[in-house]
Amino acid sequence: MSGLRVSMDIGGTFTDVVAYDERTGRYRAGKASTTPHDLTEGVIAALSTVLPPGEAGPADISFLVHGTTQGLNAFLQRRGTRVLLLASEGASDTYHIARGPRTRLYDLHYRKPEPLVPRGDIEPIGGRLAADGSELTPLDEDAVRRAARRFGDEGFEAVAVAYLFSHANPAHELRTRELLREELGEDVTVSLSHEAANEWREYERTSSAVLEAYIGPVVQRYLSTLGATLKQRGLAVPLHVMQSSGGVNTADSARHRPLQTLLSGPVGGTMGGVALSRTLERPHLICMDMGGTSFDVSLVVDGRPDVTSEARLEGLPVLMSVVDIHTIGAGGGSVAWQEAGGLRVGPRSAGATPGPACYARGGTEPTVTDADLVLGRIDEATFAGGEFAPRSELALEAVGSLGERLGLDTVAMAEGICEVAGAKMAQAVRTITVSRGIEPRQFSLVAFGGAGPMHAVALARELGIPEVVVPRFPGAFSAWGMLETEIRRDFAEPFFRPEEDLDRAEMAELLEKTAAEALGSLDSEGVPAARRRTECAADIRYQAQEYTLTVPLTDPREPLHEDFPARIAARFADLHQERYGHANPGAPLEFVALRTTALGALDAAPPELLPAAAHQDFAHRTRPVVFDGRPLETVVVDREVLAPGHELSGPALVREPTATTVVPPGHRLRLDAHGSLVIREEKK
Repeated sequence: MSGLRVSMDIGGTFTDVVAYDERTGRYRAGKASTTPHDLTEGVIAALSTVLPPGEAGPADISFLVHGTTQGLNAFLQRRGTRVLLLASEGASDTYHIARGPRTRLYDLHYRKPEPLVPRGDIEPIGGRLAADGSELTPLDEDAVRRAARRFGDEGFEAVAVAYLFSHANPAHELRTRELLREELGEDVTVSLSHEAANEWREYERTSSAVLEAYIGPVVQRYLSTLGATLKQRGLAVPLHVMQSSGGVNTADSARHRPLQTLLSGPVGGTMGGVALSRTLERPHLICMDMGGTSFDVSLVVDGRPDVTSEARLEGLPVLMSVVDIHTIGAGGGSVAWQEAGGLRVGPRSAGATPGPACYARGGTEPTVTDADLVLGRIDEATFAGGEFAPRSELALEAVGSLGERLGLDTVAMAEGICEVAGAKMAQAVRTITVSRGIEPRQFSLVAFGGAGPMHAVALARELGIPEVVVPRFPGAFSAWGMLETEIRRDFAEPFFRPEEDLDRAEMAELLEKTAAEALGSLDSEGVPAARRRTECAADIRYQAQEYTLTVPLTDPREPLHEDFPARIAARFADLHQERYGHANPGAPLEFVALRTTALGALDAAPPELLPAAAHQDFAHRTRPVVFDGRPLETVVVDREVLAPGHELSGPALVREPTATTVVPPGHRLRLDAHGSLVIREEKK
């Protein structure tokens, strides 16, 4: 039965929502201020912008997915729960010893990342497995029960269990959970390391389990509250949650594996980039998401998201499939401030409350948004969808006050704020491109987020990127991207084999077994059998190296092909050349892990084809906007009056409810068939 397919992106400043009407094939987008004290209030307010009372309601929703930074914010702000860590006796300090490499060689003040669990909250548990998973010493069940009593006495909220070699044999960890639930009840949050990350490397696996336990109760409470509220209002379909891997799963699954939701908000934009790559027929995209709090940048390469099997958050490792996103504190709400006689912008943000000075909510410090308002790039009447009008006099006062301290007039100060923020964003893009041997000039820049289209062309000019694309609903593009993905479950199996000892039949058998389990895991997601498929890969490295590359396989039975060794070696060499700029064909390889991804296709929300423009005339007005220190008469046009085929030259502002696109002098904009704004430098 057709209805509304709805997605929501809950950001630090705004909650964005997109609805696709399956009956008409039309989209609509809206937003509301995020309500940090109770996120469900902001969600309901945002939903009301696309589900007008009397026209539609939650009962009309046929599919609902959302991305949230609830778990990520709890981690970044250290507002997670107190965790009791159960670790193998004799190796219980693994989590604190961590790794030896010094990541900043010349920083005299370098300190290792601060663990989430202090040493006093680690309980050594007797029992030991060998590296092959065989039992050397039985689990000390009395020690586990003592730990359970400590949990109740000292006010812990979650337990992480990480024993040596549990990836080879999970029996001790599974028995520990049984004992904990016997003592503490079924509702206690217990994270087992082999479930959080079924991979080798004890420190990284322990860190993953601890992080899942740390954010688990926060995410679980949030999902339960949101699900109950929506159900009370008539929602009849399961609530889905975006995962860090770029797929989605049900809220019930997310409550059991909260670690997978960690980067669920920013990932939606990358998946929107994947869908846009198909419609634009541009395989390589740099996706920039500039919101109120942060700037997120990610890549689409050959039409696929750049997914890695490990991430580091504030120096702490986490093993899971995750879209590689680089985040810095450079959003519209980033505060500009003086330090040592110089200008700094971010990473501190004014957030939604009190917000930038122009919000008139009590904020007095200048932000990037205030600077944009001073320069005339923000239209007060259409800002934030007309939810409220920013006050330019407050922005002038805040920016001018900082300018006085730095010896600059108000306009020069505003441009300086934007330039410093732009330099930080350019460096973030270089981090995931140039530092990896990728040339940004070979990519198009996709700009979204409430502030992204405003700063995109300046950023592209800094990096030499020839083309900027601003999709429809840019302020809600991350939400739109969540409608373009699939159900996804990821599985990993340790598989340590030197190339010369590889048993290809054994490898194929393990892959086929894992693929069957992966497909079966989609039963709980409600995916019909005909819409399920799997993808397989192997983690491989040169022998005696530390780091691996994930090499795709065509199917679980590929290892049985006679030419498999040559095939896999060639693929690995190509990936190594692409990632590191060199390869060593013929050098011995080593297999480390096998990976299987189960995917379940959802009903896609297709891109909407818009009618072409009948002529080049369109309604607009002009007003002064500052570029390079001078006010220039600038075309101001509402995006809704533009149609495919329309073109205009800068300077220009394209206004819409969720964002404003700035087209500087010397650039030209045109609309493509799907309504995307494509901006390129004019040929001289």
